[in-house]
Amino acid sequence: MRTMDLLTILGFLFAIIAIAVGSVLKGVGLQALVSGAAFMIVVVGTLAAIMVHTPLAAFRHAMGMIKWIVRPPAMDGGQVVVKMLSWSSTARKQGLLGLEGAIDSESDGFLRSGLQLVVDGTEPELIRAILEIDLSARERTDYAGAKVFESMGVYAPTLGIIGAVLGLMAVMQNLAEPAKLGSGIAAAFTATVYGIGLANLLFLPCAAKLKSLVANQSHLREMMIDGLVAIAQGDNPRSIDARLRGYLG
Repeated sequence: MRTMDLLTILGFLFAIIAIAVGSVLKGVGLQALVSGAAFMIVVVGTLAAIMVHTPLAAFRHAMGMIKWIVRPPAMDGGQVVVKMLSWSSTARKQGLLGLEGAIDSESDGFLRSGLQLVVDGTEPELIRAILEIDLSARERTDYAGAKVFESMGVYAPTLGIIGAVLGLMAVMQNLAEPAKLGSGIAAAFTATVYGIGLANLLFLPCAAKLKSLVANQSHLREMMIDGLVAIAQGDNPRSIDARLRGYLG
């Protein structure tokens, strides 16, 4: 069962506080951070850029991964080891067909596919080859999703600069009214704050978080592959336990 990532939630909260309180302490005020024009240029513009940049399948997968940021996939290596040892004991007592009942009750799709290969009597090295191809495909798809947010972190600051330049252009068109110059220049740089802030407090940290989760998932699945191959080979549960515990560090 997946649980909320409290550290990430606290990080987002502190990011908002840092910008808001910093703005007040600098004497800028919160009102100066509210700009529909900056939102359109930076946020909508970044979304437009990433739509052009990314294939539809990768974009859709990235949007599906957003929930991982605050509710990461369940990854309990200890429970996987316990499950593998139970299956190993069953296989040694009842044969590989004795594991057939565990297939339908297994919630993890990768593990379920591997267990089906074991029950079908597939050769251990073929099991490894099939599952490693599956692992590589999953990893490539997930990394592509994480890179969508990384690319958004690249585009957002540049669009913030575009927003600032457009704001300064508007100011230059009103040089005849000196009283408006100060507020106009300040408003011009709001887009820069949006771009750099979103990149460094949202998009890039989210991309790094997702990449870390993908790497952890791949490590866990490598352990699953080793365990399933060991079961198919009829290895002793004690040796399987020793091998898999090494993955847990």
